[in-house]
Amino acid sequence: MTKRSFILSAIGKDRPGIAADVTELIYECGCNLEDSRMTLLGTHFALLILLSGQGEGLEESLKKGCKRLEWEKGLTVFFSALEAHKDRPFVAAPQPDHEVRVVGLDRAGIVYRTSRLLAAKQINIVDLNTHIEPAPDSGSPIFVMVMRIIVPKDVQTRTLQTELERLADELHLEITLTRIIHEE
Repeated sequence: MTKRSFILSAIGKDRPGIAADVTELIYECGCNLEDSRMTLLGTHFALLILLSGQGEGLEESLKKGCKRLEWEKGLTVFFSALEAHKDRPFVAAPQPDHEVRVVGLDRAGIVYRTSRLLAAKQINIVDLNTHIEPAPDSGSPIFVMVMRIIVPKDVQTRTLQTELERLADELHLEITLTRIIHEE
């Protein structure tokens, strides 16, 4: 039998046991959790999971289990099978090679403007995290965003750095670009 991969996302009002409820379904269906992101966002807990498994009726069992999570546990669940490609096997996500860190007073448009600049250069965002923290001296809300990205070989990092500095000046932020060194 062929191994199949699926994406499952779930969100619900935070309470102890959400991760256990969702991963129990994965375990009961004989699947393996391959990659995940789980976090508290405001008053809700969100999960994004890549899982795999094999067997007759697997997709139907997972779909029924997801419906059960919605009814019994009050979660909103999205479930999708990933397309199998005969010409290439499923591979793990590529490793990011740079990190962009943005810090400044919180205001609308920071994520949009930064991600749009990167998209215009065909730079892929692999991971993006944001949070608000109080400034040490004033307690004012400070926005912090960390993006892990893959810069194409044809993009000059000096040019990218210059454009990020220009954006930082426009938005009155601090933006840094750092190369990620992966240990082999």
